[in-house]
Amino acid sequence: MDEEGNLHKKGTIRLSTAADEILPLRDPKVQANPAYLTVILLSRVITKLGTLEIINTKTIENFFVSDLAYLQDFYTKINETGTTRLKTVCPNCGHQFEFEEEFQGE
Repeated sequence: MDEEGNLHKKGTIRLSTAADEILPLRDPKVQANPAYLTVILLSRVITKLGTLEIINTKTIENFFVSDLAYLQDFYTKINETGTTRLKTVCPNCGHQFEFEEEFQGE
């Protein structure tokens, strides 16, 4: 959700590079709090988010915790496992199933 209260549900995330993983480790915020690495990583690899023109660490800091957790998991899946298959549970009947997340190369 942006500062005006608009909820952005669609975006694009690219595969990470070695620099995306290494350079944030030098950041003083990451050295003081290793959990901040996720914020910097996502700010580097999310290339589009709704109608937002700029995506930076401030953008990521304002994510809801559930959205941050989802994006951390998605980042891991596409960069470490090479798959976008996600496990989920139907909220109505409780049935567990997997589905393939739409993946367009970014």
